[in-house]
Amino acid sequence: MLPIKTDHSVKSEKKLITKAAGVVGFWTSLSRISGFIRDLIIAIVLGAGVGSDSFFVAFRIPNLLRRLFAEGALSAAFVPTFIETLQKDGKEEGVRLARIAVTFSTIVLCFITVLGIVFTPQIVRVIAPGFFDDPEKFGLTIQLTRIMFPYIFFISLVALVSGALNSLGRFAAPAAAPILLNISMIGGILILTKGLDWPPGYSLSWAVTLAGLFQLLLQAPFLMAEGVTIKPDFHFGYPPLRRMGRLFVPAAIGGAVYQVNVLVGTMLASLLPVGSVSWLYYADRLVEMPLGVFAIALGSAALPSMSRLASSGDYKGLGESVSFSLRLIAFFIIPASVGLIVLREPIISVLFQHGRFTCTDTIETSYALLWYTAGLWAFSGLKVVTQAFFSLKDTKTPLWVSLFAVALNLGAGILLMHPMKHGGLALATTLAAAVNFLILFLILIRRIKWFDIAGFLASIARITAASFIMGVFLFSIRGFGLWSHGISWKNLVVLLTCVIVGIGVYAVCAHFLKCEQMRSIKSVLKK
Repeated sequence: MLPIKTDHSVKSEKKLITKAAGVVGFWTSLSRISGFIRDLIIAIVLGAGVGSDSFFVAFRIPNLLRRLFAEGALSAAFVPTFIETLQKDGKEEGVRLARIAVTFSTIVLCFITVLGIVFTPQIVRVIAPGFFDDPEKFGLTIQLTRIMFPYIFFISLVALVSGALNSLGRFAAPAAAPILLNISMIGGILILTKGLDWPPGYSLSWAVTLAGLFQLLLQAPFLMAEGVTIKPDFHFGYPPLRRMGRLFVPAAIGGAVYQVNVLVGTMLASLLPVGSVSWLYYADRLVEMPLGVFAIALGSAALPSMSRLASSGDYKGLGESVSFSLRLIAFFIIPASVGLIVLREPIISVLFQHGRFTCTDTIETSYALLWYTAGLWAFSGLKVVTQAFFSLKDTKTPLWVSLFAVALNLGAGILLMHPMKHGGLALATTLAAAVNFLILFLILIRRIKWFDIAGFLASIARITAASFIMGVFLFSIRGFGLWSHGISWKNLVVLLTCVIVGIGVYAVCAHFLKCEQMRSIKSVLKK
């Protein structure tokens, strides 16, 4: 058995996680801000109708594949294998693994892309069965999907090289890459739609595909700075590649449950009145803000550290890292959830209620946002718990639990979609995520046998108390706005006041309640 690491090394990994999460969170914040600007422009141009429903369904398909193959499977299979190769065989063999993995992935992804373009009509019919009865909407969705399908080719390679950079301690470039997608889509609307008079859906679709290429090119100089040059290597019998392959298939399903469940919601929403798909999309985008900035960022930062601890046989250190990561996420996610629930209508009104996006769209989107936000803690916790299983090179357990969660989401969605409309679909996604997280969490702590439950629950209780006090202040301030009017100087000032006061009140309460995460954050900010 490999030697167990000392407490000092565990503390060092916690510092690395916090520092890396800060870097990734910073760039992800800029990405989400630019993403909101992108969605604001899309809402003005497309609103919530036939054109927007077609684009969002078409965009959902490569986005789902991105999560399944790129962020889910490739990262989960590659990063632990890459780190193990670096630790046991040295950097030269690690670089060799990266070259072979990129070569093999390029061949497979070319095949998947061609198949996807050929069978787009069948894919769209499965994803959005309600569109088949409307030939115009169905045909438009097929065309937009075919334009965007090559995006999965580029973004999967981005995930592979980003995993190598993260394992080598470089987090900024991979985290900054999504900003290029938003810039490209904004440019597509402003240049292609407004300048060249292209249809908005086509402009956005071409912009998405080009963004994948831009994101891949961004990683190249940082790889070279680490001494990693990517060139073809066809030694597909390389043992680390075979180990990576055994992790890949189960990770492709188990690592992307949230997106699969949202996809189920999209399928069922296509059977509801026009606009339902768009309302769920806009609500999902708002939930993705804290999810991306905190949960996905910390999950990406924690995977290399967890993999090092697991590879060294330090299960106590792994348990401490899981607990530390979950508490750090909770410190941000719980107040973010309270803020989104209290301010859901003001936020949607100010951000999206322009052009063809009406007051009715604001109300319906806020209805979906309420039920999505109720599960934000589960969506976030899954990012850490799933990464812990991946660090243990166990992708089968998340797979089986996720399959159960998808079935639960489908059943709950069918039961709730008629009495609660699109809000029921959002609630079904939340219920499935909650069950998925709790099952995986219980299995994990039994396996690693090192988890301070009492300390964890005490930390969550302090965070919840501080968030509740913050929510009371937000509820009292939001009453000064006239949210049915959309954006105005008064509404903007009231919303900004809510945000600033909310952050201030929460920080003060967290300080007096002695939330330990404040020390870690202060340390990162000082540096």
